Amino acid sequence: MDDPTIREARERIDRLDAEIVSRLQARARIAVEIGATKTASRRSAYAPDRERDVIERVRALAGDGPLTDAHLAAIYRQVISACRALEREIRVGYFGPPATFTHQAALERFGESATFVPFDTIPEVFTETQLGHVDYGVVPVENSTEGAILLTLDSLVDTDVRVCSEVVLPISMQLLSRAASREEVRTVYSIPVALAQCRGWVARNLPGCEIVDAASTARAAIMAAEDRTGAAIGPALAAAEYGLNILERDIQDLAANYTRFYVIGRTASSAPTGRDKTAILFSIRDHVGALRDVADVFARRGVNMSSIQSRPSRRRAWDYIFFVELAGHEQDAVIAEALTELKALSAYLKVLGSWPVDESATLPTAPLP
Repeated sequence: MDDPTIREARERIDRLDAEIVSRLQARARIAVEIGATKTASRRSAYAPDRERDVIERVRALAGDGPLTDAHLAAIYRQVISACRALEREIRVGYFGPPATFTHQAALERFGESATFVPFDTIPEVFTETQLGHVDYGVVPVENSTEGAILLTLDSLVDTDVRVCSEVVLPISMQLLSRAASREEVRTVYSIPVALAQCRGWVARNLPGCEIVDAASTARAAIMAAEDRTGAAIGPALAAAEYGLNILERDIQDLAANYTRFYVIGRTASSAPTGRDKTAILFSIRDHVGALRDVADVFARRGVNMSSIQSRPSRRRAWDYIFFVELAGHEQDAVIAEALTELKALSAYLKVLGSWPVDESATLPTAPLP
């Protein structure tokens, strides 16, 4: 027989649930109205600036309650996802197969109510997004320990998509296998970047094992699922997806290990918020001090260049394209003025997009050893 105190508490929960559902339905009806207006004006259902504001407002409402701001943000991401789906179906392409870290990032940004489409390669995500076969794509752009994802940078040059927002995920690597223990493992399947993040652990704990390259962490999990003495390095999400045991958790060599992902689309959909990022790429005319002149364009205006990468242009030898992220929105007067001056200095300039900074994605500093 139920304790009367527990029974009474459950009845109060039931009443609160009924009220919550009623309020959620009211919210959804308003979302449908907004969706109809967006459709009529051909506006995107995905609005990164508005969604960031909603999440931040919810976080601020957490107060000192038992649910933390992170708990409430996770709940509201799903609420936003469901309401967005009522406006219209959102198809999201990602570097697959299912259960990769990129899949996880796509779920983080778009929630369970979107339709997710895996693609075999990063360039394919760009191509299918540009062609409109999916509304948005999610691709990795940078890892905190291994650096830039070169295929993503090259694809930004080769296509006309825009960067709409970003997702930063903590990367926790697991050893996944059909085997019952680590001692049974003879082969390790991994993508090179994942292996590099776990190289020390693998050398200490799996000496003598054969290392086999895979196209993705999920593909490594599939290969391990077909090999009784094989193991994959990948996300916990892949264990459930492919029927594997998690033999060891958190095997990455550095605790502070993060990957940043871009959300790409055919058009930009984020208005200035006062806390934004802008990504550009450009090539410069070759002369002494050329890169210094570019940096000075932003330094004189107090604009922070938060990231800079370079890649061979593939047009001629020793010609480079530079990828830069700036603090600010391309519509901000100071950024627009700087870009106008930069265009005059550059052989080629392309604005990749602007999006709101996600304050929750600030990376913590790794502790010193």
